[in-house]
Amino acid sequence: MYSIILSSLIFLNIITFAYASEKCTPTKTDMEGPFYKPNAPFRDKTGSGLTVSGRTLSYPDCKPIPQVVIEYWHANREGVYDDAHRAIIISDKEGRYKFVTDFPGIYPGRPAHIHFKIRAHGFKSLTTQLYFRKKVSEEIFDIVLFQDRW
Repeated sequence: MYSIILSSLIFLNIITFAYASEKCTPTKTDMEGPFYKPNAPFRDKTGSGLTVSGRTLSYPDCKPIPQVVIEYWHANREGVYDDAHRAIIISDKEGRYKFVTDFPGIYPGRPAHIHFKIRAHGFKSLTTQLYFRKKVSEEIFDIVLFQDRW
């Protein structure tokens, strides 16, 4: 019994150490593009076939940020931006988020991508994009924000 408890404690300490030593790299800004439209609906599904999930974290300490407003939009399968592929979601109390959508279509001169606008109290707003090198059904995209010290 003692060895089971000791093993469990060692395992938990390893997990805690791994999380504490995790290095966060701030998410890079990217262009908003010409197809942004404000006031997207709140929903976590705008299609099927692609699940995007991740965590919202603070820089440089990698702590989860709860209640982050994440707005996303992308082209439909034919490469045309439409209202069906716009949404707002909010990260949970542990900074996790997830949505399901169609794999974004491409149009001339651009790889497949999803646009994001991210807002969180006490942090700098961020506009960025998630690019895809190949078609996938799942993608993990952690969003790391700078604290707003002004």
